[in-house]
Amino acid sequence: MSSPDALKLARWCRWMLALVFIYHGLVPKVLFLSPVEVQMVEAAGLGLDAQIISPLAGVGEVLLGLLILFGWFGRWPVLAAALGLVGLLAYVALYTPALLLGAFNPVTTNLPALLLCGLIIRLETGCNTDA
Repeated sequence: MSSPDALKLARWCRWMLALVFIYHGLVPKVLFLSPVEVQMVEAAGLGLDAQIISPLAGVGEVLLGLLILFGWFGRWPVLAAALGLVGLLAYVALYTPALLLGAFNPVTTNLPALLLCGLIIRLETGCNTDA
């Protein structure tokens, strides 16, 4: 694959990964707090208020999505996203494993997003770019 083609594909992957983070940060956490989000916060047993923590996490996800979308800080936001996706999947498996059995669960969202992270890193590394 030529460098321009690889960069174009990497850009599409960035757009899709950013969409995942912006949507999942905004819709079920900030605009319409999902009962599942509340359940996940409460499952940790740390006494944190899900009404506060979930929207804050959502704002963080939106910001990460924007960093990924615009390529700010190169591949670092993509690496942070990959680590977060793995960490959140492990968190759900430990604290709320029943969520792994439902429709549109963390497995079906996190694994494809992890693939996008890997593609971005591979495609951009192959083109010697920090974007």
